[in-house]
Amino acid sequence: MTGGFKSRISGLGYSIPERVVTNFDLEKIVETSDEWIQTRTGIKKRHIAEKGTRSSDLGTAAARQALQHAGISPQDLDLIIVATITPDMYFPSTACRIQNNLGASCGAFDLAAACSGFPYALTAAEGFIATGHYRNVLVVGAEVLSGFIDWKDRSTCVLFGDGAGAAVVTRAEGSSRILASLLGSDGSQGEILKIPGGGSAFPPSKETLEQGLHFLKMEGSEVFKVAVRTMEVAVRDVLEKGGVKLEEVDWLIPHQANIRILQAVAERLKIPSDKVVINVERFGNMSSASTVVALAEAVQDGRVKPGQNVVLVAFGGGLTWAANLIKW
Repeated sequence: MTGGFKSRISGLGYSIPERVVTNFDLEKIVETSDEWIQTRTGIKKRHIAEKGTRSSDLGTAAARQALQHAGISPQDLDLIIVATITPDMYFPSTACRIQNNLGASCGAFDLAAACSGFPYALTAAEGFIATGHYRNVLVVGAEVLSGFIDWKDRSTCVLFGDGAGAAVVTRAEGSSRILASLLGSDGSQGEILKIPGGGSAFPPSKETLEQGLHFLKMEGSEVFKVAVRTMEVAVRDVLEKGGVKLEEVDWLIPHQANIRILQAVAERLKIPSDKVVINVERFGNMSSASTVVALAEAVQDGRVKPGQNVVLVAFGGGLTWAANLIKW
């Protein structure tokens, strides 16, 4: 973001449902195996929310952690942005639900960019702070994807998990700040990853339910190819924009979609595997929550240290992609 006030992440938090579903559990409900899932995805288990859990429930818990970490109260917030493709309902927004749960008094809105949701929302928060009218923006990525998965479809049901992460983005006054961000989209390829039913194209009906149009649909091989290419280019572009060389990257934190995608991106960029934050084996793909949860874990366990260069990069349905370069 050029000009105006700079931004930094001052607090992080995340919330993961307690219930764990392993690959062995999935063997009992769909034709698959632990070996098949691990070989193709790297996933060993995922967390699935109990029935009745809303994205706002997980998002609120993550937000409270982030606020505590940042040392501010809900009343200090100027704006709440929630990235989600599994909102509590079409309206009111999940952001308004979280605002009410926290007891904050500020603007709030949802943003839909699928798995690119958190870096998209982080970039939006950066823009609001740059104006000078906003000092503290809460960014949340929250998903309860399990309610939108066809548990009879082994090509998709093994991939996804539920969870939420949150970041408090504040005006930067020192060297720690977001150095560069970028967003991208290609709507011509939107058909390869989507939930077709429920909107104005296919409003809810008996027919859309019978046809399974409210479940996530994915053309896996096409998604893989585009994801690897797009995330590689996004990393190179955001580094050029921020004036940082590839060899100066301390941590790459990619969207946790599939271990093969993560390995392919790192290999193309020639970034060593020990500089890539990976938690897909424990959580699966949590869509908009993936990058922020991975970042929060890496900060909390001490891997990410002050002064280091961190790159967040994600790819999602839309198609969308986004990247953020951060001086921690």
